[in-house]
Amino acid sequence: MRVLVSGAGIAGLACAIEFGARGHDVTVVERGGGLRTSGTPVDIRGDAIEAVSDLGLLARLQARRVRMSENTRFVDRYGVPVAPIPIDEVNETADDFEILRGDLVQTLADAVADRVDLRFDQWITHLTDEGDVTFCTGEDGRYDLVIGADGQHSTVRRQMFGPDRDHVRHLGVYFALAHLGGADEEVNSVYNVPGRLVGTFRYGGATMVNFQFRSQELVYDHRDVDAQKQLLIAAFAGHDSWRIPELLEAARADPDFYFTSASQVHLPTWRRGRVVLVGDAGYCPAFLSGRGTSLALLGARLLAQEWHRDADPTRALANYEARQRPYVVAAQAAVHAGADRLLPPTWAAIAARNTALQQR
Repeated sequence: MRVLVSGAGIAGLACAIEFGARGHDVTVVERGGGLRTSGTPVDIRGDAIEAVSDLGLLARLQARRVRMSENTRFVDRYGVPVAPIPIDEVNETADDFEILRGDLVQTLADAVADRVDLRFDQWITHLTDEGDVTFCTGEDGRYDLVIGADGQHSTVRRQMFGPDRDHVRHLGVYFALAHLGGADEEVNSVYNVPGRLVGTFRYGGATMVNFQFRSQELVYDHRDVDAQKQLLIAAFAGHDSWRIPELLEAARADPDFYFTSASQVHLPTWRRGRVVLVGDAGYCPAFLSGRGTSLALLGARLLAQEWHRDADPTRALANYEARQRPYVVAAQAAVHAGADRLLPPTWAAIAARNTALQQR
């Protein structure tokens, strides 16, 4: 059967591998000009480990394991470690592991090389629930299955299920990432002021600074990086302890500054006709859950299994949704504990968290 995947991120590449391995004719279109290999480390947890094992990729991925989170400590205003990150509370199993996003994406891409038709700088401009597609090039095609794996701001989702405002829920947290020039001795350190976090991390040969802060939904131009930097600076106004002024200056100076909200995608169904959503496009849990990558890998596996098992498309997609839904519900619920752990709202809550972690 002809399968079209929109998006060449983790979810899209995983779908390409799963369907290609089952003998389908797979095409992947990606709006970007190449693979996006940047980003913070990601986690492979729980049943997603079995999914990559079945693909024959587990040993290769484990060989690229990083231990950034395991080595991270909460610090006080003087940079003195006061508490560890509670990895055992975050992980689902003792076998969970962390890997650079770029290493995972490249490993998945290598696994589909020469097996699928991967097209960059292409995207879907029109789509029907019967699998009829028009691309930005003007080319038309009909597919037995169209998979929207194009992320939190999915074009496929908007075309089939309506505007983002109907499905994307802001969680009251914003995230920023910037490069920190030169070597830094205080890496893998996280410092809190009420409702805010700033941390320095080293991975992939680069030193990065990460900011998070609680806020009501902000209105801003997603293409205006300078405006986003000003929102970050305003969020930390009045706080000059630890290294906050220095790290804000690094963010202000970074041309590759990245800013986003913690948001979830909620839909009553992820399927319509011969169109289905996988990963953040259908059920983004937000970075606070630490489970977005695992949901993408597991979703690709379950979808391919059900499509292969049942010749009736309606039943196959319904079965995929029934099997994946419990994982999504659990992952999306996990964000509340994540926010409380990382962003205590008061000085008293910060002290209480540190004390609880010290007593473990």
